[in-house]
Amino acid sequence: MDWVGIIRRCFETDSVLYSGHARREMKQEEFGEIAEHEVYEAIANCEVLEEYPDDKPYPSALFFGMTKAYRPIHVVCAYNEGGQQAIIVTVYHPDPERWDNYRSRKR
Repeated sequence: MDWVGIIRRCFETDSVLYSGHARREMKQEEFGEIAEHEVYEAIANCEVLEEYPDDKPYPSALFFGMTKAYRPIHVVCAYNEGGQQAIIVTVYHPDPERWDNYRSRKR
């Protein structure tokens, strides 16, 4: 699946749904609140770190991108193919103590 292309198209066509969990995480982020425009900026230059094809009810993936202000953002996003809609499951600023270069989990 071309995750990056599909999710970017959803953002460009305003076909994105934020879960309640994602909204809470964005508001309560320990490194500072994350705004919707920051999620959009991160997705605009993102890469897929992990794929979860067996997630239910829709397959999902973990994306990493940087905002225009160079803030690292992780977005877990599912894709509803029937509705052609991206569902933002969660959003967070990755903790540098737990991530190497924000791309791989530290062991």
